[in-house]
Amino acid sequence: MILAVDLDCEACGACCSFSPSWPRFSTETEAELDALPAHFVSEDQGGMRCHGARCSALSGRVGSNTSCLVYDLRPDVCRACVPGDAACLEARSSFGLEVVEGSDLI
Repeated sequence: MILAVDLDCEACGACCSFSPSWPRFSTETEAELDALPAHFVSEDQGGMRCHGARCSALSGRVGSNTSCLVYDLRPDVCRACVPGDAACLEARSSFGLEVVEGSDLI
Protein backbone atom coordinates (compact mmCIF):
# COMPACT_ATOMS: atom_id res chain seq x y z
CA MET A 1 0.00 0.00 0.00
CA ILE A 2 1.20 3.51 -0.76
CA LEU A 3 0.51 6.59 1.30
CA ALA A 4 -0.85 9.85 -0.07
CA VAL A 5 2.49 11.49 0.75
CA ASP A 6 4.19 8.95 -1.57
CA LEU A 7 2.14 9.97 -4.62
CA ASP A 8 4.29 11.76 -7.17
CA CYS A 9 2.48 13.77 -9.84
CA GLU A 10 5.48 13.52 -12.17
CA ALA A 11 5.18 9.73 -12.06
CA CYS A 12 1.41 9.77 -12.57
CA GLY A 13 -0.47 12.32 -14.70
CA ALA A 14 -3.77 10.46 -14.35
CA CYS A 15 -5.71 13.55 -13.30
CA CYS A 16 -4.62 15.29 -16.51
CA SER A 17 -5.80 12.37 -18.64
CA PHE A 18 -8.99 11.31 -16.91
CA SER A 19 -11.70 13.74 -18.01
CA PRO A 20 -11.96 16.54 -20.57
CA SER A 21 -14.28 18.35 -18.14
CA TRP A 22 -11.63 18.77 -15.42
CA PRO A 23 -9.35 21.30 -17.09
CA ARG A 24 -12.11 23.97 -17.22
CA PHE A 25 -11.56 27.61 -16.48
CA SER A 26 -13.59 28.98 -13.60
CA THR A 27 -11.86 31.61 -11.46
CA GLU A 28 -8.98 32.67 -13.71
CA THR A 29 -8.57 36.33 -14.54
CA GLU A 30 -8.42 37.57 -18.12
CA ALA A 31 -4.69 38.20 -17.66
CA GLU A 32 -4.13 34.61 -16.48
CA LEU A 33 -6.05 33.22 -19.44
CA ASP A 34 -4.19 35.47 -21.87
CA ALA A 35 -0.87 34.14 -20.52
CA LEU A 36 -1.72 30.55 -21.57
CA PRO A 37 -0.36 29.61 -25.00
CA ALA A 38 -3.37 29.63 -27.35
CA HIS A 39 -2.63 26.15 -28.72
CA PHE A 40 -3.32 24.70 -25.24
CA VAL A 41 -6.71 26.43 -24.91
CA SER A 42 -9.92 24.84 -26.24
CA GLU A 43 -11.64 26.39 -29.23
CA ASP A 44 -14.54 27.62 -27.08
CA GLN A 45 -11.95 29.09 -24.66
CA GLY A 46 -13.75 27.43 -21.74
CA GLY A 47 -10.81 25.32 -20.64
CA MET A 48 -7.68 23.52 -21.69
CA ARG A 49 -7.63 21.80 -25.08
CA CYS A 50 -7.91 18.04 -24.73
CA HIS A 51 -7.16 15.16 -27.04
CA GLY A 52 -9.85 12.74 -25.95
CA ALA A 53 -9.71 12.94 -22.16
CA ARG A 54 -6.04 13.98 -22.05
CA CYS A 55 -5.04 17.60 -21.54
CA SER A 56 -2.89 18.80 -24.42
CA ALA A 57 -0.44 20.37 -21.94
CA LEU A 58 0.43 16.98 -20.42
CA SER A 59 3.72 15.59 -21.63
CA GLY A 60 4.93 12.03 -21.10
CA ARG A 61 3.38 8.67 -20.31
CA VAL A 62 0.64 8.38 -17.67
CA GLY A 63 1.75 6.26 -14.73
CA SER A 64 5.40 6.58 -15.63
CA ASN A 65 6.87 10.00 -16.29
CA THR A 66 4.78 13.11 -16.90
CA SER A 67 4.99 16.86 -16.70
CA CYS A 68 2.74 19.83 -17.34
CA LEU A 69 3.95 22.07 -20.13
CA VAL A 70 2.15 25.07 -18.57
CA TYR A 71 2.68 24.18 -14.90
CA ASP A 72 3.24 27.75 -13.68
CA LEU A 73 0.21 28.95 -15.68
CA ARG A 74 -2.12 25.96 -15.10
CA PRO A 75 -5.80 26.65 -14.33
CA ASP A 76 -7.16 26.73 -10.81
CA VAL A 77 -8.93 23.38 -11.25
CA CYS A 78 -5.52 21.80 -11.89
CA ARG A 79 -4.04 23.49 -8.84
CA ALA A 80 -6.93 22.22 -6.72
CA CYS A 81 -6.20 18.55 -7.46
CA VAL A 82 -3.93 17.44 -4.65
CA PRO A 83 -2.02 14.14 -4.48
CA GLY A 84 -4.16 11.71 -2.55
CA ASP A 85 -7.43 13.67 -2.65
CA ALA A 86 -10.64 12.12 -3.97
CA ALA A 87 -10.15 13.44 -7.52
CA CYS A 88 -6.58 12.15 -7.61
CA LEU A 89 -7.55 8.71 -6.37
CA GLU A 90 -10.48 8.46 -8.78
CA ALA A 91 -8.22 9.31 -11.72
CA ARG A 92 -5.47 6.91 -10.57
CA SER A 93 -8.01 4.12 -10.17
CA SER A 94 -9.30 4.65 -13.72
CA PHE A 95 -5.79 3.95 -15.03
CA GLY A 96 -5.28 0.94 -12.77
CA LEU A 97 -2.69 2.80 -10.70
CA GLU A 98 -2.33 2.00 -7.02
CA VAL A 99 -4.55 4.00 -4.67
CA VAL A 100 -4.45 4.51 -0.92
CA GLU A 101 -6.64 1.77 0.49
CA GLY A 102 -8.33 2.20 3.84
CA SER A 103 -8.01 5.95 3.57
CA ASP A 104 -10.86 8.30 4.34
CA LEU A 105 -9.83 10.10 1.14
CA ILE A 106 -11.43 7.42 -1.05
